[in-house]
Amino acid sequence: MQFARVIGNCVCTVKDAKLPKEKLLVIQPVDSSLLKAAGSPLVAIDVVGAGNGELVLFVSGSSARQTTITENKPTDCTVMAIVDYVEQDGKLIFSK
Repeated sequence: MQFARVIGNCVCTVKDAKLPKEKLLVIQPVDSSLLKAAGSPLVAIDVVGAGNGELVLFVSGSSARQTTITENKPTDCTVMAIVDYVEQDGKLIFSK
């Protein structure tokens, strides 16, 4: 699992039949400070109802197809959690 921030939506009116109603998000992976971008933005299937600006956890590769919604779907990236808070070394570094 990795941290990312939701930076947008991706709307596709024509897509594979296995993805008829899944919401697609544009996410930006972030570094361990949870503030700075780390790498290129990605498009991910959203299985938890995340919104713009939220800090999320995502999985990629075969793990992206392990949720109830994404099982046997053509995806390589899935947002599978919305982060409430992060504690690191006994300090709160993020709170929703």
